[in-house]
Amino acid sequence: MSALRRKFGEDYQVVNTSRSMTFSAPAKRKRQRFVEKNGRCNVQHGNLGGETSRYLSDLFTTLVDLKWRWNLLIFILTYTVAWLVMASMWWVIAYIRGDLSTTGHDPSYTPCVANVYNFPSAFLFFIETEATIGYGSRYITEKCPEGIILFLFQSLLGSIVDAFLIGCMFIKMSQPKKRAETLMFSQDAVISQRDGKLCLMFRVGNLRNSHMVSAQIRCKLIKSRQTPEGEFLPLDQCELDVGFGTGADQLFLVSPLTICHEINTNSPFFDLSQRSLMNEQFEIVVILEGIVETTGESEILYSHFCLLCCNIWIAAPGA
Repeated sequence: MSALRRKFGEDYQVVNTSRSMTFSAPAKRKRQRFVEKNGRCNVQHGNLGGETSRYLSDLFTTLVDLKWRWNLLIFILTYTVAWLVMASMWWVIAYIRGDLSTTGHDPSYTPCVANVYNFPSAFLFFIETEATIGYGSRYITEKCPEGIILFLFQSLLGSIVDAFLIGCMFIKMSQPKKRAETLMFSQDAVISQRDGKLCLMFRVGNLRNSHMVSAQIRCKLIKSRQTPEGEFLPLDQCELDVGFGTGADQLFLVSPLTICHEINTNSPFFDLSQRSLMNEQFEIVVILEGIVETTGESEILYSHFCLLCCNIWIAAPGA
């Protein structure tokens, strides 16, 4: 406790764990976050100019990154337009060959597609061909080379569209972003003594029975600073050591764990007092990375409480 007083002075906040009493910290004004608690960065790209075409060059990744409402809209519009266009092509072939007329044909006349006499019937024939749901009275005949070529083109185009859009939807659904809903981080971080050392601590826990394989945790301190040369760095990132050298950052997350950052001479908090700690503008981003056991995919997961934005308490157990 004396070391805590020497480090943070007499005006530190006390948390008495033996009596389950806390003294509330002063109310903090709401600040704009650099990273939201769901992992979304509050960064807007501007002045891209002609660089927006790069998004189209990687169209698959662009579609995967879109929100679900835009994915579903593109999915529905693509299939709707493709169906109408291909059905129109079948109708045009029937119109050019004169198959739409039900009169004036001798009994030996063979149409391109049997029983296609208007656009709805051409559309139904296309759906039967595309979905392979079986042919009834409508079927393509062998005396229609242009129809055979269109049939081959339709089969190739349908396979490409299905592979592209269904693959995009499958990858988007398989991303375990909602897995972070069951990874709980503590609301506040605590600065207290552990093993005679001053430490910044917070807790993380897994609510599911399925494990996070090879889970690793990292902490980033984001704050502005000025270099000795006078250069101002508005969003400088500094790594907080949470056991990288000892392997403590490799988690076996079967029960709630307390993550500890020792405030030593290498810590960016070493030169901060308690008063300056409460007034300083910085963010601590906690990132949990691991392999989801159920899917086997390696993902970087954020929890709703992965961002600790100046929610730091100074604790002195037993004080």
